[in-house]
Amino acid sequence: MIRAQRWLPTPVLSVLLLIVWLLLVNDLSVGHLLLGGTLAIVIPLLTQRFWDVQPNISNGFKLLRFFLRVVGDIIIANLQVAWIIINPWRRTRPHFIEYPLTLEKKFAITVLASTITLTPGTVSANVRMDGKTLLIHALDVEDDETLIRTIRERYEMPLKEIFEC
Repeated sequence: MIRAQRWLPTPVLSVLLLIVWLLLVNDLSVGHLLLGGTLAIVIPLLTQRFWDVQPNISNGFKLLRFFLRVVGDIIIANLQVAWIIINPWRRTRPHFIEYPLTLEKKFAITVLASTITLTPGTVSANVRMDGKTLLIHALDVEDDETLIRTIRERYEMPLKEIFEC
């Protein structure tokens, strides 16, 4: 197993690179399989020293549940933003919020910030240098505390369970 880790430091990335290569060339010939396989091994080996330590996922089922929740929230948020756009007489309440983080690992904070940005109507604008606060811009905020509570319950606490247990 240790030898396999030396040649395939990130096996999921290697498989993904091979698949992307084959999709790009749109050919399953032996030559493209060999070239794609070589690239799938060489690229992670050459870039491995630039990568942070890979996060430990404590529960794959919770990660899948989080992913499905985010996809559902993205769909709902798209509908809400579309409703705001087609109703120009409705006044929005855009606002910046300082969100206090309880996450400590950089990867988990990055996933949280990306999740917030992926959800239409919200954008994570900045993580403070001390890693304790995330600046978020929301398109329509009724109450700061409600938004903070929603983000904490729907995204941050599940990420804490997934990555920081």
